[in-house]
Amino acid sequence: MVMALSLLTLTGCTNFQYLNFTVSHRGYVPARNLAYGSDARQKLDVFVPESVKPNGKVVVFFYGGSWRVGSKNDYRFVAQALTSRGFITVLPDYRLYPQVTFPAFIEDGAAAVRWTRDNISKFGGDPNQIYLMGHSAGSHTAAMLTLDAHYLKAVGLNRNLIRATAALSGPYDFPSFPENRLVFGRATNDATIDPNIEPINFVDGQQPPMLLVHGLRDTLVKPSNAVNLTTRIRQTGGDVEFIAYPKRGHGGVLLALAWPNQWLCPVLADVTDFFNRH
Repeated sequence: MVMALSLLTLTGCTNFQYLNFTVSHRGYVPARNLAYGSDARQKLDVFVPESVKPNGKVVVFFYGGSWRVGSKNDYRFVAQALTSRGFITVLPDYRLYPQVTFPAFIEDGAAAVRWTRDNISKFGGDPNQIYLMGHSAGSHTAAMLTLDAHYLKAVGLNRNLIRATAALSGPYDFPSFPENRLVFGRATNDATIDPNIEPINFVDGQQPPMLLVHGLRDTLVKPSNAVNLTTRIRQTGGDVEFIAYPKRGHGGVLLALAWPNQWLCPVLADVTDFFNRH
């Protein structure tokens, strides 16, 4: 199933603020609250490794939270993990329900990618080496930008700008559950299937390479989402890799990015290896 409201517990600030306190404040130089749009939520942070090489690879990370909650300020541990592997990291905020409904948060993601393409060279990044990454609802955004070309086209970009995408614990092939229908602009009693909200429906075999990572004990977003999307991409001749962590659930895959928890599963190593091969 797609993320239920119980996911709000996972995304509570207390949990992530604790993680942020456990990781180093060193190793990167931050630039905070850079506007990529006119709304207060349309701001992003850029984290540059102190030892970054010229024309460095850039990862735009979209956090989750059931499309309802979240703040880039809670994900410094993700930036620390990625910059420790040499990636310039971009963490965007985006508009959330009930301020907006689908597809506004995907459109914000596209605008953040456009900002990155236009501005990342000022931070030592290569605008031709942009990678997408997300967790949970953020993986939905990353997958939609990778698979449905019209979102990036609307901001003047070709989706081939994306070198590769790593999506963690995301919903890609799901029915319209009542708890999420309002988020997608539907009445709670409207069970009509809307193919436009499911990334799997936009697979054409021409999309950028994708890595799908999922914990097999995930009860919030079923592993079948990643399995089904992997199968569909392979059927169309696309480039996809699937990694399953048998003992991890929904939150464990994300929390394993923070260095005190990296024993949980090798997600940072797996993502780093995938990006470095593309």
